[in-house]
Amino acid sequence: MAEITASLVKELREKSGAGMMDCKKALKETEGNLEEAVDWLRTKGLASAAKKAGRVASEGLVGIIAKGTSGAIIEVNSETDFVARNDDFQAFVSNITNLATSAADLNALRVTPYPGEDRTVEEQLSHMIATIGENMALRRMSVLSVDNGIVTSYMHNSISSGIGKIGVLVALKSNGDTEKLNALGRQLAMHIAAAAPQSVSSDDLDQQLVERERQILSDQARDTGKPEEIIEKMVEGRIRKFYEEVCLLEQTFVIDGESKIAEVLEKTTQELGSTVSIAAFERFALGEGIEKEKEDYASEVAALAGT
Repeated sequence: MAEITASLVKELREKSGAGMMDCKKALKETEGNLEEAVDWLRTKGLASAAKKAGRVASEGLVGIIAKGTSGAIIEVNSETDFVARNDDFQAFVSNITNLATSAADLNALRVTPYPGEDRTVEEQLSHMIATIGENMALRRMSVLSVDNGIVTSYMHNSISSGIGKIGVLVALKSNGDTEKLNALGRQLAMHIAAAAPQSVSSDDLDQQLVERERQILSDQARDTGKPEEIIEKMVEGRIRKFYEEVCLLEQTFVIDGESKIAEVLEKTTQELGSTVSIAAFERFALGEGIEKEKEDYASEVAALAGT
């Protein structure tokens, strides 16, 4: 029996695309024979994950959890919505969302032991790719926490507890009543799901984004032929309008359709007798920013027909 070394396990992983623990098991079962181990993995349906890795995964689920002063949000992608409705996939998303609260970042989450299995999260994902038959990816995660206050979550159109397509976390800083803060936090999270702000305020908005917008507005204003001093005023007015569209504190609260979010916080501060501020928020919409593959059914049928 050949010695099962780390380099042999690595070689089998590269050949098969299977997880490390599955490769170790395969080598033990085949007494260290590499080619037989590949066949063993193929027989078990575990050697096909690597072949699927290049396929676009833009469906899937967003998972979210919030408890007290911390919360986590994660996006896990699959190729089709059909897989997102799979019970095993949903359980995987729920489990790693719970694990994410204790992970520093996505890389740390990948090497975290997966509950109930002798695998890491990354290896469990490879195992699922092989058994379900679709490419999947841990795309992104974020963890929010506050020293004083609460972190609240909201899942828009959830398909099960804590999983769905659009998730929002809101972190509020305050020493005020926790129950009232949670109620406000949920309303703010619902607003964020609908309005999709890009930052809390103009101070933390990406300045490159602001300058790009300013340049576009300046070019548009110059096309009017007005004097430069008038153009400056036009641009500043339009920039203020831009802030109202993309900065959370400047947006009109969707719940009442009248108040600015900043005014809602001021009112709550007065009611609770304690300053209430938004420390941070995260909004994950499934698949945003992923370029989906375009399907050409005519070419596909023609290829199958040999034409």
